[in-house]
Amino acid sequence: MRVWSKMLYATACAALIAPLAAQAQHNLHSAHGQQTPVATAPQDAATTEGPQDVAYQADVVFTLRTSIADGKLVFIGVTGEITDQVNPDLRVPEGAVVQINLVNDDGAIHDIAVPEFNVKSDNITGKGAATAVVFRATKSGEFEYLCTLPGHKAAGMFGKLIVGEPGQKASLEGLDVAMDPTQVGTPVGKREAKQLTVDMETTEVVGLLSSGSTYRYWTFDNKVPGPFIRVRVGDTVTINLKNAEDSQHIHSVDFHAVTGPGGGAAVTQVAPGQTKSFTFKALQPGLYVYHCATPMVAQHITNGMYGMILVEPEGGLEPVDREFYIMQGELYTAQKHGAPGHQEFSLEKLLDEKPEHMMFNGTMDALTGPYKLKAQVGETVRIFFGVGGPNLTSSFHVIGEIFDKVYNQGSLTSPPLTDVQTTLVPPGGATMVEFKLDVPGNYILVDHALSRAEKGLSGILEVTGPENPEIFHSKEKIDPNSGH
Repeated sequence: MRVWSKMLYATACAALIAPLAAQAQHNLHSAHGQQTPVATAPQDAATTEGPQDVAYQADVVFTLRTSIADGKLVFIGVTGEITDQVNPDLRVPEGAVVQINLVNDDGAIHDIAVPEFNVKSDNITGKGAATAVVFRATKSGEFEYLCTLPGHKAAGMFGKLIVGEPGQKASLEGLDVAMDPTQVGTPVGKREAKQLTVDMETTEVVGLLSSGSTYRYWTFDNKVPGPFIRVRVGDTVTINLKNAEDSQHIHSVDFHAVTGPGGGAAVTQVAPGQTKSFTFKALQPGLYVYHCATPMVAQHITNGMYGMILVEPEGGLEPVDREFYIMQGELYTAQKHGAPGHQEFSLEKLLDEKPEHMMFNGTMDALTGPYKLKAQVGETVRIFFGVGGPNLTSSFHVIGEIFDKVYNQGSLTSPPLTDVQTTLVPPGGATMVEFKLDVPGNYILVDHALSRAEKGLSGILEVTGPENPEIFHSKEKIDPNSGH
């Protein structure tokens, strides 16, 4: 943009915004009266049905412009205390009528939305174009504002709207249901076959989907995925499945490693408060999925009821330095991806196979935050990877690495594929991959259907250790926000 003084630029912004804001306020005022909180974009105000409980004059007004800073798309404050701040915190009293003006200063297509208050502007496409949104901040807490154009939030266009006293947050309580990927059990080694007992409990719990949202998960042992079960070919395994007393649904378990009716599901349809059991012999080595198989099966699976069982061959697997347990899942919610608050199951989206959220190990940030994978240069990593689904096939890939070995379809008796970039894993399927770490850095785990990363499907393998310039060298600074 041209180098204007801050005062002149603010004045120009106000001139661009004034007709839009006036239109929004006029429509809101003429529709005044309803007690339901409202969030309205100016272009939609004329078509809004019913009266609106929004005052004619906004109590708080912010003006933002779009820009590019440090290689990111961002919002920048134009007036008042937020001047020149990147993605500034917007602080307002509870109950205030808020107006957010947006001026396009980079020439790309943008909008602005505050999903928690059901407000979204029109798109602005040309440099100097402007829009505005007006809504009442009806509840206290911290909420997100963002550009909803595909990829723009991931590129940096989001910030916080803080309603009420500083530090006051919306009350969101939930369990940490994310499975720690290092929980892989004990390798069987050279031991003989024996009898084992596995106790499992099905639960229905409110868990943290992200830092600002929750979901009512159905789980095995309060984790998604359920526990990683590790046995040896020839073992005789007894499964005791208990359904928690406070559950509202019948649950069961179907092991793909079991030869028998329903993989065990036919004899473990367990009512709340009850326990049912069966015993099976592990006949064939491999990496297998298990899941609930109570109708409707897809709903039980998407809600979190899946896991894996490893049947090791005689003599066990070759030892490696690190082993990780990762499963890919989908959630189908009535609320859009990124919306804060409690998310509710949508049967329609499940049947249409259009998930709002996709994740590794149960939550949006499981493998990018609390359970980031960690290893060192020179180590060999083994990943047990499965797809709970229930619907979508994964193209599993680690950005910046090549799989030395891929045990396709979880088969441990077939020769592994070698030197593989991306491997397909179907829903209800699994694979085992191994690779040696040669260069330090962050390696991003993805489904190479990469638009799914926008729905939460990514993880990080953090590798530390000495540089290896013979394999990789650059004088350029590493971009910590780089992706593929």
